[in-house]
Amino acid sequence: MIGMTNQRKNQKLPEVDGERKKVLIAFQKRLMIKFKNLNLLNLSLMHRSISNESGYKANNERLEFLGDAILGAITATLLYEKLADKDEGKLAKIKSVVVSEDILSGVARELEIDTLLLLGRGEDLSGGRTKKTILADALEALIGAFYLDSGYKAVYGFVSRFIMPEIDRVLDNRHYQDYKSLLQELSQRLCKTYPIYHLLKRSGPEHERFFWVEVEVNGRVFGPGTGRNKKSAEQAAAKMAYEYFSVPETSLE
Repeated sequence: MIGMTNQRKNQKLPEVDGERKKVLIAFQKRLMIKFKNLNLLNLSLMHRSISNESGYKANNERLEFLGDAILGAITATLLYEKLADKDEGKLAKIKSVVVSEDILSGVARELEIDTLLLLGRGEDLSGGRTKKTILADALEALIGAFYLDSGYKAVYGFVSRFIMPEIDRVLDNRHYQDYKSLLQELSQRLCKTYPIYHLLKRSGPEHERFFWVEVEVNGRVFGPGTGRNKKSAEQAAAKMAYEYFSVPETSLE
């Protein structure tokens, strides 16, 4: 395969053996896929932080770049075939949600990619296995690696199995929603103002912080929303306000 030949020229893949090999074989069985080259699968799970510490120049960033394009093409194809009545703009909007960091990181956790990531010690201790960006990137890198290893037909089948349920959730409005953005759009449209967020308090040590946030919309206060970080607490408060004002007879005035 041309892609695999180029991969070997560009990067020397770290060899997989011993216990790591057993873990990767078990991982493949769970996902119902099979790599010809386990070293390539292993590379897809190698974050740049471990490559920096180990001395290897190789990491999963190039595979993530490739996998992003492959995932986009497959998702676009599935949407095109499923939604014959939707125009280009609507398809693009749905696709952007389906392949968002929030959804992809959730899929990565479901596939247990977080347990197999190779991270540098510092990144691991700082909670790297729970970071959405790292998880989403690793999933895309896995897709890129499987494409190089086994071709488009195989990766299409693999991606379809977990992306189609996410498409259905988005269409049924059962997916993660950015309530801060939704509330801002609603507030601007109905009363030409922006929501204002207030951090009420935070508690706990650095690694177990908890935040309380309220949001003010045109003089009305909602909350507190709570979360493990300020962003998630703001989202919780925004959800309260958005759901309140989304009731048809409710006014922002």
